[in-house]
Amino acid sequence: MTRKRFDLRGGSELSASIGRLTAWTGQAIDGDVGDCRTVFIGAGTAINVGTVLLGGGIGLAVGSRLPERTRGLLTQCIGLFTMVLGAYAVADGLSDALTSEVGSQAPLLIVLGALLAGAITGSLIRLEDRVTSGADWLRAKVARGAEPGRFGAGMVTAALVFCVGPLSILGSINDGLGRGIEQLLVKSVLDGFAAIAFASTLGLGVLFSILPLALYQGALTLLGWGLGEFLSAGQIDSLGAVGGIILIALGTRLAGIVKINVGDLLPGLVFAPLLTWLVSILR
Repeated sequence: MTRKRFDLRGGSELSASIGRLTAWTGQAIDGDVGDCRTVFIGAGTAINVGTVLLGGGIGLAVGSRLPERTRGLLTQCIGLFTMVLGAYAVADGLSDALTSEVGSQAPLLIVLGALLAGAITGSLIRLEDRVTSGADWLRAKVARGAEPGRFGAGMVTAALVFCVGPLSILGSINDGLGRGIEQLLVKSVLDGFAAIAFASTLGLGVLFSILPLALYQGALTLLGWGLGEFLSAGQIDSLGAVGGIILIALGTRLAGIVKINVGDLLPGLVFAPLLTWLVSILR
């Protein structure tokens, strides 16, 4: 049986309706039934939030049955694995795309400059303390029975791992551009399994990491929808490299190697694409 095709070329009212539908969903409709790449703008982030909640719920159920010694060891293992993820992100970020935009000598200097500028900015505004205070305020409002330090650590740690990475950035922007949610679907599966591990050791706070996750990826999706490709490949890669170093710092903290105020480094994620853009126009 041959598949029927609808003729969508005629009729101003029908064309206008299709235009509105395409603008909302970000999908290309060429007249074929079922040919859609995105259900709606933001679907990828919505699925990502759902998998984190599911994984976090499973992790809470499993973690409550583990002794404290085992949970501590698992936290250290997560820290070591986070360091590996960060190392991969740094290696991917120092890419040919970044080199082609800023030259062969500049990528490492850009990453260093972004980290230093971020650290100075973050420490001056005491960003780490503000993030911790925000997590404690949220715990007092919605989860008074949770352990204060553990709740904040779980929320901030999971949020950083879920948000700092190329899949989060590229996937969210592509979702906004209407190019599909494949990258965010892959990320959703990975984050779901990570949430199981995090929640089993760090507790209820991991579930509330969906708040910064939804805000961050949702904002990137809206920017992609409204502004198009607002970041170049080199800017995304430099951002990913700085994010990788932040993940390494977070990993050393979880593993008990050294305590770094990771929250104070977060402004570096803003400085990285800015410095990349500045160096590219000054070359």
